[in-house]
Amino acid sequence: MASMARDLLAEHTLDSTLEQITRSAVDLVDGCDASGILVLREGRVSSLAPTEQLVTESDRLQGLLREGPCFDAARPDRAERVFRIPDFTRDPERWPLFVPRCRELGVGSMMGFLLYTREEELGALNMYSRKPGVFTEDSETAGWLLASHAAVAFSTAVTEAQMQEAIATRHLIGEAMGILMGRHHITEDQAFDILRTQSQRTNVKLREVARRVCETGTAAK
Repeated sequence: MASMARDLLAEHTLDSTLEQITRSAVDLVDGCDASGILVLREGRVSSLAPTEQLVTESDRLQGLLREGPCFDAARPDRAERVFRIPDFTRDPERWPLFVPRCRELGVGSMMGFLLYTREEELGALNMYSRKPGVFTEDSETAGWLLASHAAVAFSTAVTEAQMQEAIATRHLIGEAMGILMGRHHITEDQAFDILRTQSQRTNVKLREVARRVCETGTAAK
């Protein structure tokens, strides 16, 4: 687990960090056959770094039914941090719509862990087994430890990705301004005003207006 934590922080992109998290779940948690990260934004479910199609189908089903352990774990209005279905062959105590549908996908048991830091809640790390009753107390402890490390790595990767995107946007806008200044013999402020005005007029992000200038030499559509 300590080696995994170091490996997570050594990843260079958000996608590779998430893939390392879900691979580690399969490798380190007893009974885990597949894993993924479910993110809930404005009521919409996204399935990130699934190790198998089974994960994607389960996430899609939870988003459709608006219920399930991973769906609940990803909701910021819930106080619980761990959700589980130990045995899909039994009558469900919770999530009565989801359990029988997910059983048809071949799931025997599953766990969902909230990914969170002190500053933010990021989604849910989900673990699946094709066999019922295989997740033990040790499995849950290992899953919780992995989720704790994963949340920090996920948050760090998101921050770095946002920073890189901001830098790329600044460079793109600077390049577009240079093109407009050279073509129209105008100042930096005038060039930026052209980009901003076009962005507001067309309701297109400033970055995309700048990209259009770099590709076509003009801010107009």
